[in-house]
Amino acid sequence: MKVVYHPAVQRDVSRILNYYDGINDRLGEEFWEELNAFIQQASANPLRFHLEAQNRRRVNLRRFPYHFLFREIPDGIRITVVRHHKQHPEHGLQRR
Repeated sequence: MKVVYHPAVQRDVSRILNYYDGINDRLGEEFWEELNAFIQQASANPLRFHLEAQNRRRVNLRRFPYHFLFREIPDGIRITVVRHHKQHPEHGLQRR
């Protein structure tokens, strides 16, 4: 299945990577690897993840306090936001 990203997701991820790279050279890479592994899982089996607001599913990362929301599209998923667990629950919901 294909994975499509909302344009703002790149900013979300860049901000997170800059933060972790500032702490430790390896930490940003580890975040990136975990995020990509969960994106692959979500694209392979979208129904595995629980439904959130506005027909979006939520995927929690294991090691990092972040999650992403996605919705199903024909032949794949569209990731709309990557956010910290403590961010307001409506952050990114306006994205389509």
